[in-house]
Amino acid sequence: MFKMINKIQHYDWGSKDALTKLYHIKNPQHLPMAELWMGAHPKASSIVEDLNTEQKISLDKLIATDPTYYLGEKIAQKFHRLSFLFKVLCAVQPLSIQVHPDKIAAEVGFKRENAAGIALDCPNRNYKDDNHKPELIYALTPFKALNSFRPLKESANLLLPIAEASPIIQLFLKTPTETQLAQLFKHLLSLTTKEKQPLLAALKSVLQQEKGEPWSTIEKMLPLYPEDNGLFAPLLLNIIELQPGEAMFLYARTPHAYIEGVGLEVMANSDNVLRAGLTNKHIDIAELLANLDFIAKPCDTLLLQPNIHNNEFCYPIPVNDFAFSLYLIDNQLTTIANNSATILFCVEGKISITSENQTAEILSGESIFISASERQVMLNGKGKLARVFNY
Repeated sequence: MFKMINKIQHYDWGSKDALTKLYHIKNPQHLPMAELWMGAHPKASSIVEDLNTEQKISLDKLIATDPTYYLGEKIAQKFHRLSFLFKVLCAVQPLSIQVHPDKIAAEVGFKRENAAGIALDCPNRNYKDDNHKPELIYALTPFKALNSFRPLKESANLLLPIAEASPIIQLFLKTPTETQLAQLFKHLLSLTTKEKQPLLAALKSVLQQEKGEPWSTIEKMLPLYPEDNGLFAPLLLNIIELQPGEAMFLYARTPHAYIEGVGLEVMANSDNVLRAGLTNKHIDIAELLANLDFIAKPCDTLLLQPNIHNNEFCYPIPVNDFAFSLYLIDNQLTTIANNSATILFCVEGKISITSENQTAEILSGESIFISASERQVMLNGKGKLARVFNY
């Protein structure tokens, strides 16, 4: 059992005070603290401290010393590394409209860009690793996001007020199919300045008249990205507002963007992001479109419903890269059978964790790494604890 020292990513869209308010993490330089990373990704591996010797080592190097011991034989053979990355995400501005590639595309793209001699830290690099990036978001505060294409009729109704400014929109309204949706989405992402101006004027005119969603989200985006093609995305993508304790899953090849809020994010151990708008980072529309499924999904199908067993809320995940559970601990002993690498994060309160002959206490915002060889973990105290692991 190891205490974790985790690294913060200072992306522009991050909150300067959310991690301080929630978890008392200091920010003396007043930088945006967008993500707290817990895991072994080579970009920002956590440092772990042995509770007995107080020796410290990066988690990726620790696992590399004996993958079977730390990951378990099945996971070590299948993934050869810690298969997940766990984050606290704090957004005060919209993230980019993005898609994550599936596993095959990530392997091909990573190999292709390596062969082309594109450095891993090059700004125009698409594939930072060879892995897919399906992910879960669990809301700690009210959390707003774009996720998947809207039902076609919904998009048609929202596009109607600006249709006169675009023949492509008019064509979609005549035949609102997923094939036409693909053509429309590609067109909107690729608008020239000449094509964009009448559409932006029409959109701004509608914003003066309409209230509620998606107009309030577009209004939030407009001052930040006044000329961005991504401003039209909320007309085509579901806007979902998670309440604290609610969660959703984002599949590979699905368009999405986080708008605002704080949440626990769990994903396959990858940093692959293909972007299309609402960002100053590298945009590759052609690559994004090649990795995108044009499937409309109703908003009410996007929430995950947990399986509840005693004080465990287990959220069903359709991939085997990770599993996610939340425990409500109220001074009752909770025993967990363990057979994989596990990260335990104290969401709130104070939790006592016992594994073999070791016991550690963690406060809200702190985390523990447990190896697969530690077969039983006991929890006590009072608070909420998130667990990321493998079945």
